Amino acid sequence: MASVGAAPAARAAVPAAPPRPRPSRRARTRARARGGILWIAVSGILLTGVVFVSVSVLRLNLALDKANSQRTQLQAQIASEQAVLATELASPRIQANAERELGVAPVDLSTVRYVNLAK
Repeated sequence: MASVGAAPAARAAVPAAPPRPRPSRRARTRARARGGILWIAVSGILLTGVVFVSVSVLRLNLALDKANSQRTQLQAQIASEQAVLATELASPRIQANAERELGVAPVDLSTVRYVNLAK
């Protein structure tokens, strides 16, 4: 039982650590305000980045639309040119077929005479 009585005395003999000073209410309010300002700044920077990325994507989409319209125009122009080329290439072939199958020959333009119907 001697040990039981000695324990409280031992505790009392050991000096307790001095209590930490608590920061004042004003210091806590300032720290909280600094934290809020920091979050606002970080959020603003992130939102600015999001807006920048959105504007960049919009510009790329506009450029892509322009390129697609140019591609469509060029495809239409190529199709038109191919049709003209096919027509021009078909003319001699048709003429050769007419000469071979029908016996039709081109007319000598020096033998052509015109009739004046205005008189």
